[in-house]
Amino acid sequence: MVAVHASAHSVASSEWIICLDKRPAERSGEDVDIILARLRGVKAFEKFHPNLLQQICMCGFYECLEKGITLYRQGDIGTSWYAVLSGSLDVKVSETANHQDAVTICTLGVGTAFGESILDNTPRHATIVSRENSELLRIEQREFKTLWEKYRQCMAGLLAPPYGVMDSGATNDRMPDKENLNSDPLNFMSKNLYKVPSEQILRAEKVLRNAVLARAPHMIRDRKYHLKTYRQCCVGTELVDWLLQQSSCVHSRAHAVGMWQVLLEEGVLNHVDHELNFQDKYLFYRFLDDEEEDAVLPSDDEKREAEEELQETLLFLSQIGPDAHMRMILRKPPGQRTAEDLEIIYDELLHIKALSHLSNTVKRELAGVLIFESHAKAGTVLFNQGEEGTSWYIIQKGSVNVVIYGKVIKFSASFRLDPALDDFALMHCVFMPNSQLCPALLASQGSEQERLDYSVASKRRVLSLALRWAALQGHHLLEDDTALSFLELHGFVSNDARLYLWSKWDWIVKKNDKCFAMFICIWFLCSQHKVLLRQFSSGEERLAKKQPIRSFDDILLKVYCSDHTYTTIRVPVLATGREVTAAVADKLGSTEELLLINLSASGEKQILKPNDVSVFQSLGENGRLFACSREQLDSLNPLPEQEGPSTGSMSSFELMSSKDLAFQMTQYDWELFSCVHEYELVFHTFGRQAYRRSTANLELFLKRFNQVQLWVVTEVCLCGTLSKRVQLLKKFIKIAAHCREFKNLNSFFAIIMGMCNPAVSRLSQTWEKLPSKFKKFYGEFESLLDPSRNHRAYRLTMAKMEPPIIPFMPLLIKDMTFTHEGNKTFIDGLVNFEKMRLIANTVRAMRHCRSQPFYAEVSPASKNPQEVRNYVRQLNVIDNQRTLSQLSFRLEPRRG
Repeated sequence: MVAVHASAHSVASSEWIICLDKRPAERSGEDVDIILARLRGVKAFEKFHPNLLQQICMCGFYECLEKGITLYRQGDIGTSWYAVLSGSLDVKVSETANHQDAVTICTLGVGTAFGESILDNTPRHATIVSRENSELLRIEQREFKTLWEKYRQCMAGLLAPPYGVMDSGATNDRMPDKENLNSDPLNFMSKNLYKVPSEQILRAEKVLRNAVLARAPHMIRDRKYHLKTYRQCCVGTELVDWLLQQSSCVHSRAHAVGMWQVLLEEGVLNHVDHELNFQDKYLFYRFLDDEEEDAVLPSDDEKREAEEELQETLLFLSQIGPDAHMRMILRKPPGQRTAEDLEIIYDELLHIKALSHLSNTVKRELAGVLIFESHAKAGTVLFNQGEEGTSWYIIQKGSVNVVIYGKVIKFSASFRLDPALDDFALMHCVFMPNSQLCPALLASQGSEQERLDYSVASKRRVLSLALRWAALQGHHLLEDDTALSFLELHGFVSNDARLYLWSKWDWIVKKNDKCFAMFICIWFLCSQHKVLLRQFSSGEERLAKKQPIRSFDDILLKVYCSDHTYTTIRVPVLATGREVTAAVADKLGSTEELLLINLSASGEKQILKPNDVSVFQSLGENGRLFACSREQLDSLNPLPEQEGPSTGSMSSFELMSSKDLAFQMTQYDWELFSCVHEYELVFHTFGRQAYRRSTANLELFLKRFNQVQLWVVTEVCLCGTLSKRVQLLKKFIKIAAHCREFKNLNSFFAIIMGMCNPAVSRLSQTWEKLPSKFKKFYGEFESLLDPSRNHRAYRLTMAKMEPPIIPFMPLLIKDMTFTHEGNKTFIDGLVNFEKMRLIANTVRAMRHCRSQPFYAEVSPASKNPQEVRNYVRQLNVIDNQRTLSQLSFRLEPRRG
């Protein structure tokens, strides 16, 4: 080893270097202060306790290496430990005894510490060579061992193998070697865990500590264990118990552990032996404010502030706690993970898009071998091109650059190969209507002569888009003359379509048999176009098997007058408000200017605009359409039938099997769900009025959710006997459980949300009589409604299900709406395709739910399936919340 000391170097004139050059016994207090001032600015020492740093100033030495100097070689027995103060050094490893074969695997930058093999006298793992002129702090083996024994926990975060993560300013730092990481996980983990806590976490620690001292001061006290006293400590199990008692947002002991783990990772809650994982055991933990010997107790004002902020703090921690719990589990060696740990990891893997193509069995296997890695510093090198691979990675958050011979490709956490053709076919209506798309497709094929010379690949691209586009459009093709003309020009729907395709594009037909069959189906659909009549505001309509409502259908509408008489008119599905009032005026022979009104059961009046499309879609459950003059507007009153039932129907369905009810509800919901076209979600999100398109099937499905929810509230509020109300709650909980069993999450959530309605939830006497078993079931079901972490509980439940599934449609709509409103459709005049992709992904989630058929077989236990079927399709409800509240207060008046 060749080293050039500062006394022989031009930079030796620095005062702090002169002090370090003195022998430790000769250093004065002033010398130590000068050295201390310099080292406090070095990243490697910023976490050290002042006493430890002072000891380093008393025993450390200064070394300066010129570029290309070998500090020590691989295989040497070390005599010193080093920290890099400036410059950088290369770490070289050789698989042979020849040092000329050594390969540089990483660079040690400012703030890096290395050489801890001196603790057990093991040979050096690598050769260290100065990359540039570098300054080092050196501590000899004897002094370093003394410091290690005295300040082990404090120094643990600094020590890492030569391959360790470097917190330097260099951009070519490197990841830890896997073998060294696994053999010394403590050093690696502690280095990543010890960081400066955020202001929000510091405040959370203070709020929780003060709240504990205000509500349960006995929890923080001196404790004795094995003849040793630990000051001002809490016990892990007591902290978990206390957290569960404070808020309903803490769902389980594991959830509480994750919340405390957040504080532990940030360093504001510490294990007395500095262990890195919070455990629900008889282990001692201490708040940061209690670390000092003269810790001050909170004042009355501080306790009062803590009481006020406690719930908000708990909500914040409850949202980030599961992620901390997940990190804690993934840091455990695979062999130490419990069955519960593996299940939690498996649940998380269900949410990772990059693994969506893997089977659940493979994901369960992955849960047992995955290891967590976190890299806060940009520029960290995971591995170099040409190296033998040792690991496989999943990007959970953030992004990485892949550099291949100077070319950079960026992969993000959400990266995956999306079907771009499908995205375009689904979303083009937003930015490129058929009137623009069809001419563009025609132009892309050129003239007849050009088509003859066109390459097969180019033809395939054009036809593939046309096939995908037509497959997604379905009956929507019949609504657009431009699209029909385009298909007819290409012979797709003409009488000789089969001959044209087989003779001229024989190669395409052979490769696209399914798509060709689809085109033939569209051809028959065009040639056999029929108008379907629908009558709304009629119970008989609900009993028939549901068929999709298409934009070219005609419907029968009941429109009422101010005297409660009505007329029935026939109008297209896409009829505007102006067209409806014109048809009513013509039918009544009226010359007055009529207004079209949506009148709700509560008497609320909504004047529909003349340009509104498909006005019947705006009607609520008990809403009705009225046509009247402006002078008659104030005198409009709801129809008696709009008030809903006056008696409950429990006597009708209490003898029906809960499973049969759930099954028939699922069958009906599936019919409604199957009628919803994918485009309806797009038009609903971007505005059907703007595109003059109907979303009638989607609206009917969404109304079904509201109907089931109101059915639950109506039946409970119309049940005057306490014991029967208890039985009714039990019945609904059973039906909800069976709906979940049938994977009908739409009705499942509708029932649970109905029971959460204020008119039902306030009936304390009724809920008190409910058996504890049913209360437990209801609590579990209610937890799936938890909106925290973007409805994580529901999404995990969905991810575990295989189709056919009836999803919670309001949440699907919410996802699309948030994506739409949170992102611009056009940026600088260009289409925001990332937004289109996100919305298309949500639509594909609905497609996945319907990828398998629902076999509507009658339940073997059903005694009268037709009676059950008719009942669930004709639910009569009260949709006036004020009326429901009044009925609720009659059942159980306010106490006191």
